[in-house]
Amino acid sequence: MNTELIKQQAQSAVTELLSKAGLHVGDILVVGCSSSEIVGETIGHGSSIEAAEAVFEAIYPILKEQGIYLAAQCCEHLNRALIIERACAKAYGLEEVCVVPQPKAGGSFATTAWANFDAPVAVEEIRAQAGLDIGGTLIGMHLSRVAVPVRLEQNRIGDAILLAARTRPKYIGGIRARYE
Repeated sequence: MNTELIKQQAQSAVTELLSKAGLHVGDILVVGCSSSEIVGETIGHGSSIEAAEAVFEAIYPILKEQGIYLAAQCCEHLNRALIIERACAKAYGLEEVCVVPQPKAGGSFATTAWANFDAPVAVEEIRAQAGLDIGGTLIGMHLSRVAVPVRLEQNRIGDAILLAARTRPKYIGGIRARYE
């Protein structure tokens, strides 16, 4: 495993997504990250703290610098709960739940976020304005409506497939409505 390459790929992906997504200070970017898929294993069967740390170290400083909250999605063993900063929970009025992620119950990326956030908390759900799905972790349940796919040139991190999305407000109204 080449952690420097993983960092480079993750940094490239988040930078490109931020340039295309039109996020604002205080928005949330959800990341689902299968470290197993990054290292060439099947999701849930080869968790790698090293791969998760490489992704986290690459993307978190960029998001923090731009004032974007990171939400680290846990695996299905924690019902895809999210690890966020307490400030994010307060800003969005989110109810905390009591759990601490571990590599085999929450996943390596969520565990890494918990260890590195200033004041980590777990919440059951959010409505993020953009997201990165690294390795097929199914982040859609945590995106605001309406999710729009974002095609990134960087479409893999390690061996994992990378999908990205941004969101936009719903169009409402009818023939007389204007959207721009």
